[in-house]
Amino acid sequence: MAANSASAAESDAMEAQAPLLVDAVKGCVDFKGRHVLHSKSGCWKSASFIIGVEMAERFAYYGISSNMVTYLTGPLRQSTAAAAANVNAWAGTTALMPLLGALVADSFLGRFWTIIAASLLYILGLGSLSVSAALNPSDSSSIDVIFFFFALYLIAFAVGGHKPCLQAFGADQFDDENEKELRSKSSFFNWWIFCLCISTLVGLLALTYIEENLSWALGFGIPCIVMCFALFVFVLGIGTYRFRVQSDRRRNPFVRIARVFVRRAASPERVAIEEEGTHFRFLDQASLESHGEEVCRVNDVEDAKAILKLLPICLACVPFAAVYQQTTTLFTKQGVTMDRHITSSFQVPAAALQAFTAGSIILFVPLYECALLPLARAISHKPTGISLLQRIGAGLVSGIVCMVVAGVIERKRLETALEHGLADLPGETVPMSAWWLIPQYLVMGVADVLTFVGLQEFLYDQVPRELKSMGLALSFAVVGIGGFLSSFLVFVVDKATGGDGRDSWLSDNLNRGHLDYFYWVLAGLNALSLVCYIYFAKSYV
Repeated sequence: MAANSASAAESDAMEAQAPLLVDAVKGCVDFKGRHVLHSKSGCWKSASFIIGVEMAERFAYYGISSNMVTYLTGPLRQSTAAAAANVNAWAGTTALMPLLGALVADSFLGRFWTIIAASLLYILGLGSLSVSAALNPSDSSSIDVIFFFFALYLIAFAVGGHKPCLQAFGADQFDDENEKELRSKSSFFNWWIFCLCISTLVGLLALTYIEENLSWALGFGIPCIVMCFALFVFVLGIGTYRFRVQSDRRRNPFVRIARVFVRRAASPERVAIEEEGTHFRFLDQASLESHGEEVCRVNDVEDAKAILKLLPICLACVPFAAVYQQTTTLFTKQGVTMDRHITSSFQVPAAALQAFTAGSIILFVPLYECALLPLARAISHKPTGISLLQRIGAGLVSGIVCMVVAGVIERKRLETALEHGLADLPGETVPMSAWWLIPQYLVMGVADVLTFVGLQEFLYDQVPRELKSMGLALSFAVVGIGGFLSSFLVFVVDKATGGDGRDSWLSDNLNRGHLDYFYWVLAGLNALSLVCYIYFAKSYV
């Protein structure tokens, strides 16, 4: 009788657990390592915490970066070319650091703890930057300036841990095997950039005004306070997060993939491969055998090949990233020379014009999500509407349009300056409204949504499961390399077109320069990269 009761109780327990097992998210656990349920974890409830943290980070980052060229040419008294090169180099480093952050996250700390550590470094960097600005550095060789750049690059290092991990951790909250959540994940990348642009817009309008009219130290200090609050919000959501479980915790994903490349380099015609239950395999017409030495598994080789196939796509997008860098440097310097008055006593800071790029994104994302994407889905029957590669290609075309428009508007500005005899008066305002610059900012916003958001989703989707942070880091690395390319182009063009008493295209006196020529060079370079991209995209499987 007792045995029957025990059996009945055990049967009832199994029946009670069955719905829970069905509702459990495969391959995910909670913070304590327990199974998590679809109904009580992840999705938008978790993503909202993570998006909120990223909004704070973007508020801080753009509040600093958008006006950095003004700070360098103002309090630090650097030339236009030197300031643009420094901003591009810092932006490039900032965008490359996610590769290091992804390595740390995917191999050692995990995404959650990497975000925590990066947030603490971010707060330290912002606090140091505010202290540096309060010291009012004016001599480019002083210890204060060294401290300023130390704080600036500490922020770059912190961004490296923040960017790939936070977005990948947000995407991890959606189950790829659940059709509803899979569709939500596709929308997540679009709404991610939408929310980020709202915070960017606030940062651009509020912080640039504070920096130029009240205090640089206060303008750098407010983001520090905001990041402290963001860290609190991130920890607050810990009970709802899903944590991905690695398929093989004993094997570091970077080590196993790097070993494939090392062995291929050491023995280009023969690579030993082992797979579950199989000792010998043929791959790409190479004889694969072990002889008692450590080998690479078949899935390791396939993962390495998957990453290699992504590189041409990424490299073809680098010239577009160089175009993207102009919004925070040369676009801003254009705006400085133009009439930015709203009333007779108030004028908009030049860096605040970047708000039109953020505004363009804020308007375009709902249009894309609510109108263009459903229409594309109905036609193509794909969850993403158009393919991600098609989306990226459309963005590259938009980048070319942006540079052509920027060149035409700069030509108009130069003609206006000459007409009013201001060619040799760089300190005078050119009687041409800064609102002429709005089209190039708006086009860049559309190009950003199509290219970079599409690239982020594409790379996250295509990399191996254990390397999702690295996939997003690759998209940021494209921006970083583009920053260095832009810095290199600025240096080369400045040296090649200046000297011997001539004003270079990037002269400190923009009225004697030719930014229009530089923009058209970038347009031509991007047209060439578009041709390469189309070739790589067509051959990509």
